[in-house]
Amino acid sequence: MKELISFGPVHIYFFGLMIAIGIISASIFAVKQAEKRGVSEDSMLNLIIIVVIAGVVGARLFYILFYNPAFYYNNPSEILKIDEGGLSIHGGVFLAIAAGYFYSLKSKISFFKLADIAVMALPLAQGIGRVGCDVFGKPMTTIMPWGINYGGQILHPAQVYEFILDYILFVVLWRRSYKKKFEGELFIIYLISFSIIRGVVEFFRINPVIWGPFSISHLLSLGLAIIGLVIYILLLRKNAQYVERLPQNKVKLSTSILCLIALIVISALIFYFVQG
Repeated sequence: MKELISFGPVHIYFFGLMIAIGIISASIFAVKQAEKRGVSEDSMLNLIIIVVIAGVVGARLFYILFYNPAFYYNNPSEILKIDEGGLSIHGGVFLAIAAGYFYSLKSKISFFKLADIAVMALPLAQGIGRVGCDVFGKPMTTIMPWGINYGGQILHPAQVYEFILDYILFVVLWRRSYKKKFEGELFIIYLISFSIIRGVVEFFRINPVIWGPFSISHLLSLGLAIIGLVIYILLLRKNAQYVERLPQNKVKLSTSILCLIALIVISALIFYFVQG
């Protein structure tokens, strides 16, 4: 990972900094959205803390179990060295969902109500975090202007592809939140959309394959998408009630487009300035 500055034994890495900025930015957004929907700031902050911790643990466990189990079985002392890399976003999402569900039971707040708020902010955090990721994609067969020179090769900036798609999903969920049809709709859209995003970006990355061009990440994405479809069917069978719409706070199309453009441009400038 690219180191920005260090103070004796303390090292600040670009990836870690961007993850922190992503979490803070998404937390501020989530708290504001929660207040509009009758969820207290304390409840939302507690949820954020729980899912962030669960997300990190889940991301590490899934990486160990699905990507390199033999290495960690033979070198158990390496398991806790997350500062050296080795996280699976799918594992983070899986365990964060589980932790969020148990928190909803304890707090007696609808899981889908909390989930709809959380997933609005989640793509924002993921997109900003990806700006600092230094796991680049495959070498470009046809050199494009946006390729990045790494080790003498021009590689696909898979991180850029992913944060652009993440930001688009963020804006879509934000706008949809004011006219959703039932509690849990945004959660379902996120699960399926995130799975598609990861599946697309994965074709430009280098990960262990299981069949043809399909990798372990594709398999995990398929699992998330199936979970989303199952939840959708269950909610339809239960005849989920329509939720109150908030037209007075509806996000203008021009505002959301400007927000999207700003996020992409700023992120791309930071990415190419630091990583280039």
